[in-house]
Amino acid sequence: MTPVLSEPPVLFRPMSQRDSAAELTSLLHAAYRKQVDMGLRPLAGRQTADVTARRVSSGECIVSEAGGQLVGMIVLNEREEAEFPPTFQRPDVAHFSLFAVAPDFQGRGVGAGLLKAVERRAHELGFEHLALSMAEPDTELLQYYLKRGFDYAERWQWPYTNYVSAILIKRLGEGSAKSQAPARPA
Repeated sequence: MTPVLSEPPVLFRPMSQRDSAAELTSLLHAAYRKQVDMGLRPLAGRQTADVTARRVSSGECIVSEAGGQLVGMIVLNEREEAEFPPTFQRPDVAHFSLFAVAPDFQGRGVGAGLLKAVERRAHELGFEHLALSMAEPDTELLQYYLKRGFDYAERWQWPYTNYVSAILIKRLGEGSAKSQAPARPA
């Protein structure tokens, strides 16, 4: 009988010096391809490796890897020159960005593991809420976040995108699913 080979385990860890900005950029471009194909222009779907290096170093980047390959990433409290939405400016709110999972690893718990890691880290830092910005036209992604306990906070227009973003927020420590999806703001 031939033994069944299992997939390599997925590891979650802080980004290190050995992680390549070019590899992270390729991961971002692959993960954001769906939005680009929808005609949206998310910065993560078109940024250069230099921009990726700057963005990941401005906050705390957590990566996931399987078999030595980077398969996911998320950045907690990225700092940037663009004005932040009011929700991000609240002292009790941490935010994340550059949340990406390689298409071949989507649906395998990598995204859930990254979200848990960033929620845990935000809680350790003393934040009460976690927020994010997402392309509002991506209704599938919106449902992903709503099922994980995020709620609408506001809408925001970043200067480098061609769509309105939904700013979502979640109280840290709440359950992972909501009983009812909130109404979409007008």
